[in-house]
Amino acid sequence: MKTIAIDFETANEQRGSACSVGLAWIEEGRVTRVEERLIRPRDMRFSGMNIAIHGIRPEHVEDAPEFPEVMDEFHDDIRGATMIAHNAAFDFSVWRASLDLYRQSYPELTYLCSLKMAQRIWPHFLSHRLNLIAEHLGLRFIHHNAAEDAAVCAAAAIEMAKAVKAKAVEAIPALIGMTPGRLTAKGYAPCTCRKA
Repeated sequence: MKTIAIDFETANEQRGSACSVGLAWIEEGRVTRVEERLIRPRDMRFSGMNIAIHGIRPEHVEDAPEFPEVMDEFHDDIRGATMIAHNAAFDFSVWRASLDLYRQSYPELTYLCSLKMAQRIWPHFLSHRLNLIAEHLGLRFIHHNAAEDAAVCAAAAIEMAKAVKAKAVEAIPALIGMTPGRLTAKGYAPCTCRKA
């Protein structure tokens, strides 16, 4: 099974304005590869608030490829993979909105939300934000850098698998009452957790 953590940053409040993507591959209980790509949003409109969060400006992406070309590079990796994101509702809405913008079909994959997993596995944490989980796990990273966010999401998922004695990250849902989300050519289903 392929498991890949993913994180998007956006240029403005529109979900289809991805300006960066980070991916981190999990194999045999460790992060084996991390990639980041800048993305040129179709309308090149950047909001000051978003720039303040991630530091990406229009001049950083003016020569970058647009969303379809960037994601096509990872097509074979993503096909059939279990994807994971911290607050997957956001990242997968960015992915869907970007595909919709370019009239492209959705890939076939299963996805997990590491935020929902952390809430279930570590209920005693005061917050389940990625930076605070990283702090708890002793991980240093640059928050809102897509590659670093994806890598920390992957590392946190590995620790969560250990915490529930799962053989792999993709085995966590069955142990915590989670139903993985799905993206298919026909649409999507959200990642959900049974009420405890």
